[in-house]
Amino acid sequence: MARKHHEESEKDNPTSFGKELLQWAGALIAAVILAVFINQVLLVNAEIPSGSMENTIMPGDRVFGNRLAYTFGEPDRFDVIIFRYPDDESQLFIKRVIGLPGETVEIHDGHIYLNHSAEPLDDVDIKEPMEGSFGPYTVPEGCYFVMGDNRNDSKDSRFWDHTFVSEDEIVGKAVFRYWPLNQMKFI
Repeated sequence: MARKHHEESEKDNPTSFGKELLQWAGALIAAVILAVFINQVLLVNAEIPSGSMENTIMPGDRVFGNRLAYTFGEPDRFDVIIFRYPDDESQLFIKRVIGLPGETVEIHDGHIYLNHSAEPLDDVDIKEPMEGSFGPYTVPEGCYFVMGDNRNDSKDSRFWDHTFVSEDEIVGKAVFRYWPLNQMKFI
């Protein structure tokens, strides 16, 4: 009986209710701070708006990018990066790194050549054979030449006013497609 009386008095005690409310508010604030930290420091969440990266990533797919991927290193050829579009930094783009700093990129009859090589680049699987000839483009230090995997339908380094993606425009490395759920995969 004494225990029941004690429990009833706790429920009626405004101090106990206030403590519980403060605990819930503290947990909610901590969750919001953690979510903001993850979103601003660890991960970038991107939705794919166009078909420029087909068939690797499709329109409407959602991907996570690792914001810390290049903290102690630089992008490698064929990395898929998320970056601020050089012609309008308010937009995020996602493309594949083709040319590294200091390299010359040239495209002849749909084949990519680096540094005037006689052999074309052993490229990744792309949606369809690329058409056209472009370049040459000499990639400045601290910059990258990028292309979409759907090479015939991609607004990429070949067509921009500001041809190259600078290191400071790179937001992260695309690492995981999480949407649609039935097609989750590492990129």
